[in-house]
Amino acid sequence: QVQLVESGGGLVQAGGSLRLSCAASGRTFSSYSLGWFRQAPGKEREFVAQISWSGGSTRYADSVKGRATISRDNAKNTVYLQMNSLKPEDTAVYYCASPSRQYYSGTYYYPGTYAYWGQGTQVTVSS
Repeated sequence: QVQLVESGGGLVQAGGSLRLSCAASGRTFSSYSLGWFRQAPGKEREFVAQISWSGGSTRYADSVKGRATISRDNAKNTVYLQMNSLKPEDTAVYYCASPSRQYYSGTYYYPGTYAYWGQGTQVTVSS
């Protein structure tokens, strides 16, 4: 059974930083890409960042480009999202997600691509 468990959210002032973690279990971690999405109240879930199964490719939404870094540690079965220079508009529940197919390299920004989701971690940025 695939499980994704996020942690690291919290309350931070604008301009601050957070590192979110997503611990995966239930299958061979290194064979799957992972994505981070977020959902603010009243808004649709939106893509934040994605890292390929090898870690050699990363992609970011324009809204976080230059402020976010996604990385993975295959030895720890964990993917990270480092967020810097946080803004109030970054306030949302952040989710990690993974597709069902190994070595998937297709559409990465569409939530429907992902079969497995964590429970989310709340990030609140105060102004």
